[in-house]
Amino acid sequence: MIDLAKVGLKDFTKSAKILILTNTIYAFVLPVIDIFVASYIMRNSNDPSKVILYQLAIYVGIPITFFINGFLLNKINIKRLFSLGMILSGVSMVFMMSLDEINYTGIAIAGLIMGMSFGLYWANRDYLVLATTKDRTRNFYYGLETFLYTIIASTVPVLIGWFLMSGEVEGGLKNEGVNSAYRVITMIVFGITILASIVFHFGTYEKPKNEKFLYFKFHKLWKKMLQLAVLKGLAQGFIVTAPAMLMMKFFHSEGALGSAISIGAVIAAVIMLLLGKYSKPKHRLAIFSVGLICFFLASFFNGLLFNTTGVILFMFLLLIARPVLDIAYFPIQLKVIDLLSSIENRNEFSYILNHEFGLFVGRFLGAGTFLVIAFYINTDIALRYALLIIGVLQLLSIIIAKQLLKQQETLENETLATKNVTTQNKDVIGIDVTKVQ
Repeated sequence: MIDLAKVGLKDFTKSAKILILTNTIYAFVLPVIDIFVASYIMRNSNDPSKVILYQLAIYVGIPITFFINGFLLNKINIKRLFSLGMILSGVSMVFMMSLDEINYTGIAIAGLIMGMSFGLYWANRDYLVLATTKDRTRNFYYGLETFLYTIIASTVPVLIGWFLMSGEVEGGLKNEGVNSAYRVITMIVFGITILASIVFHFGTYEKPKNEKFLYFKFHKLWKKMLQLAVLKGLAQGFIVTAPAMLMMKFFHSEGALGSAISIGAVIAAVIMLLLGKYSKPKHRLAIFSVGLICFFLASFFNGLLFNTTGVILFMFLLLIARPVLDIAYFPIQLKVIDLLSSIENRNEFSYILNHEFGLFVGRFLGAGTFLVIAFYINTDIALRYALLIIGVLQLLSIIIAKQLLKQQETLENETLATKNVTTQNKDVIGIDVTKVQ
């Protein structure tokens, strides 16, 4: 019997290690994309609706690019597509910084380019993880990856935040010095995406096993997975930009924004490493539940207090909730794909693509909730209560995940029983033939 507590780097192939290294380098880019692009829009427009429009444009671009990626995989090496996804994030930021005015058209275009970046990156990354890892190593894979990302995310925002503030002091004209600092950061980001792309090419990866990837009917187990995807998407609808909007509202400073994001990040990183190292597949529901409860508490304290203290509590709990959710959610998703792709004899990418459309529905509803409240009432109410509404709805994921895991176990047992019967029948046929001879 394998002791899952001893899973380590030795259990990964060279290509899996290269993938981890690539994602670690690219992790230096993600805090900039997640936080400071939104703060740049807020600083230069002071309009939260433009931040949400940017996020919606991203979320429109992602599923479209996922779909296009399915065709491209049959003609273009997956290495090039994955690398292009990383580089496009830098292109999007360069475009954003080149705008003379933060208008709706420019924001929409920048968002679509970033959505294309995320689409190519995540579509191929999900498949690469699926292809280079086994179920028993995935807790550790995501734990290690999240640990590295969280450590980076705890330092990069502080450094960038105070670098931007130094630009404000030295810039003279209002915003001009900070905007110049943003441009410097953008060029650094662009360089990092190129470096990550170069490193990635040292690995060896195969494309999905067959060409067809678009299906409309799926197993009932996958429908449960899609329910989880929609609920996950609800939070993603504006959870990426909500911290920046809240921080800029109450602290008015990228320096404070960077410091607040770093609060609790090191603690979260250690938790992720320990969970990844010592947790087993049977612990995923408990881990997932803890993450959802932390997310709910984050939104609860933000809605209850809606002041600087509430924002700090929100950020601290969110720093724990997001990686804890991911370390459980992604292995659950990949295990379902492993199981159903073998049963239905389908391309793994077909499930990854369909899952992305589930996320898109949730993201659209999440961002739409914010926009409706902001438009018909006001932005403050949206920032205060839209998160709370989504935090409550997210708790439904615990029930759905429990049902999914139970159905998955039943299906695995049925599949194993069928295989055993088939094997026994073959043995009987073999014996009979021998006797006849």
